[in-house]
Amino acid sequence: MIPTGFKQDLLARLDIVEIVGRYVALKKAGIHFKGLCPFHAEKTPSFIVSPSRQTYHCFGCGAHGNAIDFLMEHSGLGFVDAVRELAQQAGLPVPEDDSTPEQRAQAQQQRQRQHTLTEVLERAATHYRKQLKTSPRAIDYLKRRGLTGEIAARFGLGYAPDSWRPLASAFPRYDDPLLEECGLVIVQGEGEDARRYDRFRDRIMFPIRNVRGEVIGFGARVIDQGEPKYLNSPETPVFVKGRELYGLYEARQALRQHGYALVVEGYMDVVALAQWGFPNAVATLGTACTADHVHKLLRFTDTLIFSFDGDAAGRRAATRALEAALPHATDTRTIKFLFLPPEHDPDSYIREHGREAFALCVTQAVPLSRQILDTARDGLDINSAEGRAHMLAAAKPLWNALPEGVLKQQILAELAQAGGLNPADLLALWQGRPPSAGRSSDGLARRSDWRRREQTPGPIGPRRAPPGPAEQAVRLLWLHSAWWDQLTGEDHELLHALPAPLGALCAWLERYMAEHGPQPWSVLDQALSGHPLHEAARRLTGAIHPDDGLDFSDLRALLDRLIVERLKAEESRLIEQAARDPTALQRYREVHERRRRLEAARTAPAGP
Repeated sequence: MIPTGFKQDLLARLDIVEIVGRYVALKKAGIHFKGLCPFHAEKTPSFIVSPSRQTYHCFGCGAHGNAIDFLMEHSGLGFVDAVRELAQQAGLPVPEDDSTPEQRAQAQQQRQRQHTLTEVLERAATHYRKQLKTSPRAIDYLKRRGLTGEIAARFGLGYAPDSWRPLASAFPRYDDPLLEECGLVIVQGEGEDARRYDRFRDRIMFPIRNVRGEVIGFGARVIDQGEPKYLNSPETPVFVKGRELYGLYEARQALRQHGYALVVEGYMDVVALAQWGFPNAVATLGTACTADHVHKLLRFTDTLIFSFDGDAAGRRAATRALEAALPHATDTRTIKFLFLPPEHDPDSYIREHGREAFALCVTQAVPLSRQILDTARDGLDINSAEGRAHMLAAAKPLWNALPEGVLKQQILAELAQAGGLNPADLLALWQGRPPSAGRSSDGLARRSDWRRREQTPGPIGPRRAPPGPAEQAVRLLWLHSAWWDQLTGEDHELLHALPAPLGALCAWLERYMAEHGPQPWSVLDQALSGHPLHEAARRLTGAIHPDDGLDFSDLRALLDRLIVERLKAEESRLIEQAARDPTALQRYREVHERRRRLEAARTAPAGP
């Protein structure tokens, strides 16, 4: 437990410009510093670091926070690890307010022991890399798999020679107990009769790194025929298979840039996908996907795509991944499932069919909602009442694992439809209540109530006109400020340009969130108290309850309407300019095409 006071003392001693500047090229811009955001792909700098506030904020993707937040987001560290790393840089000891001196001493010894083990493993990784350079057979194998020297160097690939004790030349003492503790050496027998030999022999070596870049274990693939095809390090004090992901350290930046993580099953899948233009792939380490895996990945991206073979084993792996992901499937996250033909894994598929074909598979990945339904009805005849009942019974624990939100209610509606019931009756049955006809339990009911409240006159006075899209959009942002992080740079520009007081309210909200992050509406209301805009905010939010049943797609639709209106105005202006400026005509065509696509998307029917 890190004391709150220590966190504040630590932040006071740090220079956020120096911390961020180690990872981002910053340039002075007035009283701030500016650079390209490390959390999303952009060509025009929108990432601002404020020395006076000791905070950072991206006006493109909404990332914001202090030095601790930056290290957590950029390096994928937990809060305690980020504090410890920054404290070490600042020369401050980290207090442990809930532990005894003996416990703190033990924790320090454990950290030192772990550091020693990672040093040993790093030395072994260096040895394996050197051995690869001198092994034509191993190099030829990698070339036959389509890998280049550059990609092998990026992932630190190596080779364990075909002999019993090759590591004896890499360490001064082959009988060092650390080699056994790291899983590099196997010891049979005891005392003077003990027999020692290398765990990995005649195999391509894949070093496994944690998010700090430290080598914590190895995956090893046999070159020719042999069993097992893959051999992994045993679990050690620094390596727990259910918590680590191969390739995560190498994929950190790509996850931000591509916007999603591609979760596969094999080491070679990760390396081959990176070779072919998918550097955002990671792999589980010979074990089923766990909740820890999902939680770790969601530090870097809100979109996960699990890729599995299309055979029975792949389907079983998909079910385990689904169960691990369900508790994390909030309304703002996307989780999908990609199934390849039974005879292929990602490595073989992309080598045989090419990058574009695999990219098409990614776009056709099955959304989580459909995967729940497919899993629940697998092997059942849903054309019969018995099959539908069995399907709903199988779906119940999956649905219960979802967090509360709009997505959960929408999936309830889909399951009810597939089972031949209405959502209210299905929910009542699952909750042990008698069905109550005529009631809808999903978020659409609350949404309808909101729209009726907006258009229904109050007890006194004339009926109030429904608010326009600009007022509705700003209202939703005030009630759901966390959605601000999902807005684009164009959205920010659009909101700031709204007429008073809407544009001014957005500007105030953006400044406040840059320093404090998303807050409940009641906190924002209190912070604005006494400000000239306070009354305008009260009028804006007074007619709607925060628990409105709406989600970000409602805000997105309102903003798209405003963008369409803006594009129409720009089209009119460009038509007038076209007579005297030939470039205006081309610009008009681009604007017109974009407006046409937006309007088509708005009117497109919903998918199945």
